[in-house]
Amino acid sequence: MKFEYEYTFGLPRNIVWKYIKDEKVLRNSLPGCKSFSEVARGVYQAEVEIKMGPIQDHFVLEIRLHEKKPSSIIQLQVIGSGNIGEISGKAELYFNDQQRMTQLNCKAEAQVTGALALAGQRVLEGGANKGLETFFQKVEKEIKRSLYYLKKKSR
Repeated sequence: MKFEYEYTFGLPRNIVWKYIKDEKVLRNSLPGCKSFSEVARGVYQAEVEIKMGPIQDHFVLEIRLHEKKPSSIIQLQVIGSGNIGEISGKAELYFNDQQRMTQLNCKAEAQVTGALALAGQRVLEGGANKGLETFFQKVEKEIKRSLYYLKKKSR
């Protein structure tokens, strides 16, 4: 399954780039996240609860972030398993300046197995798009929250 997603952050690219790899921001932004920790540089372990229509499961994920081009491209790999299947995927996130904002383009592909694969491509794509939308909205909110507390501390 391949898909693309776009999101515009109301923040400059250097700020988005700095915080999009922050463990706290990621933990607080990942939908259904039960635990999240960095186990090595750029490697994270997460437990998430996934709900897509009639599908509900608890997944353990390994997420690897690699800066392919500093402040412009992040390569992401995810592998995980739950009770109803396994998922593996990769994505490239492209960050571009857009009038003091940041345009993010995500190109991804994923493979699912088990009962999860039986859900059908439409359900999975719809769930993936909704999950990405929620994730990036929460990332932006978490970045703004971090900046607010940073300003408050410096006063």
